[in-house]
Amino acid sequence: MAIFLIRHGETLGNASRTVQRPDNPLSPRGVAQAERLARRLEYLGIAAILSSDFARAMTTAEHLRRVTGTPISYDPLLQERNFGDLRGTPYAELGFDMFAVDYAPPGGETWEVFHARVDRAWALVREAATATGGHLAVVTHGLVCRSLAARHLILPEGQEVPVRWENTSLTVVDHPAPWRVRLLNCIAHLDDPATRTLSDSGAV
Repeated sequence: MAIFLIRHGETLGNASRTVQRPDNPLSPRGVAQAERLARRLEYLGIAAILSSDFARAMTTAEHLRRVTGTPISYDPLLQERNFGDLRGTPYAELGFDMFAVDYAPPGGETWEVFHARVDRAWALVREAATATGGHLAVVTHGLVCRSLAARHLILPEGQEVPVRWENTSLTVVDHPAPWRVRLLNCIAHLDDPATRTLSDSGAV
């Protein structure tokens, strides 16, 4: 069995380079990305979907549900890092690096608090994967993926934690432990209009 770790599709905030709000919707391009991802995973035996309850993740997960018929569970532990008062601000207007290790966004989460929440999210994912009679799809956000990859997953030899997690990127993690990654931050389905399956990429 495997855990399919997925970042949501492109949003209007991604496209406009704006710090995102929880209700930020997918852009038209993001909807197309989610459709291609769903077609890629349609016949691979997904038995459960676990998603962040932010709009962009929920919509991405819904596209997957439509083609697989698999029910979705939502959990706030899978939300993106909370940047508090910065949400809704264009990156160009910030004047500083909001991702800096020592920066604490007003009304938001420090890195320490965020990573602690991701730890709890990972415990939830492991529990859900164990209870699932097939593959588990987890739809979440870029910084959550990066935190998991840096702190909980064993990456393929010679590969490093990606700085950027692509929209609708797919990361395949073997279940159960030791949580080895077989496919990392892959967007092959966006390169080919017909999409490519995991078997096409050599991952399964």
